[in-house]
Amino acid sequence: MIDWDRIGPALWQATVETAYMVSASMGLAVLLGIPLGVLLLLTAPDGLTPRPLVSNVLGAVVNVGRSVPFIVLLVLVAPVTRLFTGTTIGSTATIVPLTIAAVPFFARLVEASLREVAPGKVEAARAMGAGTRQIVRTVLLPEARPGLIAAGTVTLIALISYSAMAGAIGGGGLGDFAIRYGYQRFDTAVTLACVVVLLVMVQLLQSAGDRLARRLAHR
Repeated sequence: MIDWDRIGPALWQATVETAYMVSASMGLAVLLGIPLGVLLLLTAPDGLTPRPLVSNVLGAVVNVGRSVPFIVLLVLVAPVTRLFTGTTIGSTATIVPLTIAAVPFFARLVEASLREVAPGKVEAARAMGAGTRQIVRTVLLPEARPGLIAAGTVTLIALISYSAMAGAIGGGGLGDFAIRYGYQRFDTAVTLACVVVLLVMVQLLQSAGDRLARRLAHR
């Protein structure tokens, strides 16, 4: 049986740390990933402003960022993490590698969502004299809102998984809690409690994201 008087407060604190890491890194991923996704679309050979060299460079950077396993990325970007936060352990430090992992992941999903916008709407805007910035702001982003919400939901859930992995090297949150209080103490019940909390978080986020995407799609 779990001693909730002892474990409960620590489990709650770990849950708060996970929510903090995921929300902060997701906010940064949105701020950086949407412009990057737009650039990937615009500079593509079939984009509104084709730039083959820029497209190839951006594509290569994004592909590299997506291909590195997160547990390896944690180690690779440790100097960058220390530069920004002064340490490589703890929930605040983990935001740096989480953001670096999330930005290229989210940017590709943004690009895919924008590509789903009907070409006819873009052509109609161009025929009326709209510039590239205006098309992005008034046509592409508004029309792609359901896809962007779905992309954000997928990224959020991926970040929850990444944050749990970060616990293996002292990243804080539920992953760190499961290792210290569950695995290292041979307490399977505590580990299962962490899994349940993670499952609930994922289910709630997925349901909320799906509901919002459907609502936007019918507008």
